Amino acid sequence: MLERLETEVFLALAEELHFGRTAERLGLTTGRVSQIVRKLERQVGAALFDRTSRSVRLTPVGRQLAEDLAPVVAAMEQALRRAVDAGKGVTGELRVAFLGEWTAPVLLRAVALFGERHPDCRVDVREAQLSNSRSSLEDGSIDVLVASYPFDGMALGPVLLAERRALAVPAGHPLAAEASVSLEVLADHPVVQYPAVTSIGFKRDRTPDRTPSGRPVPKGPSGATFSEMLSLVAMGRGVLPVGEHCRQYYPRPDLAYVPIHDAPLIERGPIWLPSNTTGRVREFIRATADVAGGGAAVQCSARGAGW
Repeated sequence: MLERLETEVFLALAEELHFGRTAERLGLTTGRVSQIVRKLERQVGAALFDRTSRSVRLTPVGRQLAEDLAPVVAAMEQALRRAVDAGKGVTGELRVAFLGEWTAPVLLRAVALFGERHPDCRVDVREAQLSNSRSSLEDGSIDVLVASYPFDGMALGPVLLAERRALAVPAGHPLAAEASVSLEVLADHPVVQYPAVTSIGFKRDRTPDRTPSGRPVPKGPSGATFSEMLSLVAMGRGVLPVGEHCRQYYPRPDLAYVPIHDAPLIERGPIWLPSNTTGRVREFIRATADVAGGGAAVQCSARGAGW
C-alpha cells in the first residue's frame, strides 16, 4: 500500500521530471525525494524513472503507474472535498448564469428554492453571452449555466424549459405566409450560422449540414451575437431555425417566425463542468430538479440548445 507522501512525490516527479522542482513544490529536500523514489522502485521491483545527469524520464512501468494512480488520487481528493462540504454545510458563494433572458425566470425559481434551503450560501446571478458561456464555465467564472442542450463536454441537468422550433425569415419572404414549414426547406435557402465559439453539437442541432432526407443545407453568413444573426435574416442574407420564444422576446416588424412542424423540441436546463462537484453545485442541481419536478418546467411553444 502506498503512503500519501509516496504517492504525492511520485506523481509530482512524473509531472515535473526534475528532482529539484519536485522537492521545492512539495517542501522537501532533493535527497528526501530521491529516497522516496528509490523506496517505491524497490517496492515495485522495477525502475520508475530513467535518470541521467541531464534529464529525468518515466520508464514504461513508471508511465503506467502514473496513468493508473492519477484518477484514483483525483477521486480521493474529490471525496474528501465532498466530505468537507457535508461537514460544513453549504456555504460560500455560488455563481450561476443564464443564456437568453427567457431562461431567467425559471433560473430565479431555482435560486429562490436553493436560498431557502441554504441561507448561508450567497448566490450571484448574471447573464452570459454566446461568446463567453463556455469559457466562463471552464475558467470557473460561473459554476452553473442555464442554457440550451446540447452543450458539448459539459454535465447536463434536468430539463427546465422546452419549446418548439420556428424558422426566422424576412417579413416579405414567401415562407412568411406559410402556416408551418418542414426542415426540408433548409435545403432551399442559405442558413445563417452561429459564431465559431459555439460547439459542434449545438450547431449540428440548430443549423444542420443536411436535412432529414440528406439534402445539403447551404451555409449563410455568421453572426457574432443572436441579435446580429436575426439582423442578417432581416437583411435577406438567409433564414435561421430558432425557438418559438423569439415571437415574444424578439418581435420585429422586419421578421416573421414560421413554426417548423417536423423538428424535435429544444430543451434547456442547467449545465456545469463535470469536474465541478462541490456541495454547492450538487445542491443547486437538486433544486433545479425539484423545480422541474414540481411542474415548473415550462412548456413553451419551442425547445433549444443555447438560443
